Amino acid sequence: MDHTQLNWIAGFIWNIADDVLRDVYVRGKYRDVILPMVVIRRLDAVLEPTKEAVLKLSQQLDDAGVANKRDALCAAGQNAFYNISPFTLRDLRARAKQQQLKADFEAFLDGFSPNVQEILSKFKFRNQIPTLVEADILGSLIEKFTSNDINLSPNPVFDQDGKVRLPGLDNHAMGTIFEELIRRFNEENNEEAGEHFTPRDVVELMANLIFYPIADQIKDATYRVYDGACGTGGMLTVAEETLNTLARDHGKEVSIHLFGQEVQPETYAISKADLLIKGEGRAAENMKYGSTLSSDAFPSLEFDFMLSNPPYGKSWKTDLERVGGKKDLSDPRFTVHHQGEELSLVTRSSDGQLMFLVNKLTKMISGPKAPIGSRIAEVHNGSSLFTGDAGQGESNIRRWIIENDWLEAIIALPMNMFYNTGIATYIWVVTNRKPERRKGKVQLIDATGICQPLRKNLGKKNCEFSAEQIRQVTDMFLVFEETEQSKIFPNAAFGYWKITVERPLRLKVDLSASRCALFRTTCEETKDKPLANVIDRLADSLGAGPHPNFNLFMDAVEDDAKEHGVKLTAKRQSLLKTGLAERDESAEPVLKRVYRPGKAEADPIHGLYASPVGDPALVVEYEPDTDLRDTEQVPLLGSGGIEAFLEREVLPHVPDAWIDDTKTQIGYEVSFTRHFYKPTPLRSLDEIKEDLLSLQAEGDGLLAQVVGEHA
Repeated sequence: MDHTQLNWIAGFIWNIADDVLRDVYVRGKYRDVILPMVVIRRLDAVLEPTKEAVLKLSQQLDDAGVANKRDALCAAGQNAFYNISPFTLRDLRARAKQQQLKADFEAFLDGFSPNVQEILSKFKFRNQIPTLVEADILGSLIEKFTSNDINLSPNPVFDQDGKVRLPGLDNHAMGTIFEELIRRFNEENNEEAGEHFTPRDVVELMANLIFYPIADQIKDATYRVYDGACGTGGMLTVAEETLNTLARDHGKEVSIHLFGQEVQPETYAISKADLLIKGEGRAAENMKYGSTLSSDAFPSLEFDFMLSNPPYGKSWKTDLERVGGKKDLSDPRFTVHHQGEELSLVTRSSDGQLMFLVNKLTKMISGPKAPIGSRIAEVHNGSSLFTGDAGQGESNIRRWIIENDWLEAIIALPMNMFYNTGIATYIWVVTNRKPERRKGKVQLIDATGICQPLRKNLGKKNCEFSAEQIRQVTDMFLVFEETEQSKIFPNAAFGYWKITVERPLRLKVDLSASRCALFRTTCEETKDKPLANVIDRLADSLGAGPHPNFNLFMDAVEDDAKEHGVKLTAKRQSLLKTGLAERDESAEPVLKRVYRPGKAEADPIHGLYASPVGDPALVVEYEPDTDLRDTEQVPLLGSGGIEAFLEREVLPHVPDAWIDDTKTQIGYEVSFTRHFYKPTPLRSLDEIKEDLLSLQAEGDGLLAQVVGEHA
């Protein structure tokens, strides 16, 4: 059947909504009736030739007391589903009374096998029946779908002369019609379409990116294809078509098993129904309902090819709570051991898109018996490239991927490619079997300028890829060469050390009468009279000051406290810093620790404050000033590393600074803007001068006009 006929059938079904449902349903709700009715009618039409055989066998099994009839009835019906009600949909057209029609139609629906029941349940189609009956349109709806003008059966309809009047619809043609209807409804409801509908041109590009690089390695074998956010199943369908085509072109016979999971009930029902009406009953059983993030339907399976367009900018807080939250995480997918570290791969709860990629990475095929490993293509928005600081979930995910050398490429798509968003989008291509020439490297492709305008905008979508443009982007990926639109970088180019730059805390102590009085009030509030007495005695012995060396002051405090039996606790030391001392850039730095390397215990600080650096055998650590603390990013490929950065960028400005190595973390981010930025050329002085003279002449003319009007 040619494309024109398929479009005519899709249009006929599309018009049923306007003919029957108008004034009963708002336009955005037509799909709630039409899509499940397409499924029901197709399944009913497929089952018509074997209806009697199924009913007869069902009765025989009932008489024999057989409870589990499913496999036998499917075999009798020659399909992965069946219906044991006494009715076909055509039988119900003669029902004149609405209540009888309602009862018989519900009995007809109840007769379907469990896999169809699940589809109807997720469609919530039975909820529509009271509205259809009350509006007296159920009969009209059934009559339209069983009209003699269209044929949704796989068998042709003949005229009186035995000639084919209406050709039969094979599974592929029926699937094409169903996908076209889904597309039209998604476009009608473009405010929500992007949640589960990826434009076919983008999906075709994604399929090319995961299949074309290994086209020559395809064998006569079985391959598993997985989508953890499968929506209506469009990606899986296109992936299957692409892999089958490549296999045939290379003289191979492949068996493809599709697997998907979807959390939205209606889109899950569509994906399962789409496979059933295409005759792929086994694949339909591999479509699972539920949240991929909190209830993985395939925890023990690995997949050859994976692709998804997960929701981005969408909270996954509920899922995170279901797996224990960040503190008590119970899901092993989201914590990994990498290069001697335990990395948390948990992103912020406000956006879970990268978690879908992590889920796929845990399902990659590995080992010597997997020559092509696994290949992944996933759509993300820009936040996946740079959101998250070093050590946070998003950055850890990028680090885990890049340091394992799994990231092949990221392709920047044109703006406004999707239906409900105008933000920048990117395709990530990931594999655990990079070809030799790609090892240790990442390719960035700027395809933002490669597109053609739509004849009519669909929501925010105003452009698309042509077939030639899909091939153009695919070729840039396959050729793997540096061009204006294709850049190649070593993995480490995206990594950096996040270092913490510290400066010493510098304190002076004022022991004037007014300052001591304020400190005594503070001590009274904390009920620490002994400490107040220590300070009063020191004010008499040391003088008012100010005293610029807090270390020497603390020596004196320790001596006095010991003499008078006052224990100098950590709390009291802290109170002296915060309640008595003041920051002063001209004061001496406050010592934290002084010790001799190699000794198990640090030397006591007391007595070493006066000139600790005078002894070269001592290591001196200063108390950091948290107000002066700063962080910097040092590129992993930066000249000389962290120490050279400190010498070059920090110490010339703040000579007393140091780096706290215990806080250094590794982070990764990808900046397309930096690598593909094209500055706007500045105008020449002659052009600027010409514009200024033109404006001046225009102003003179206006002034002359105003003066002339008032002369």
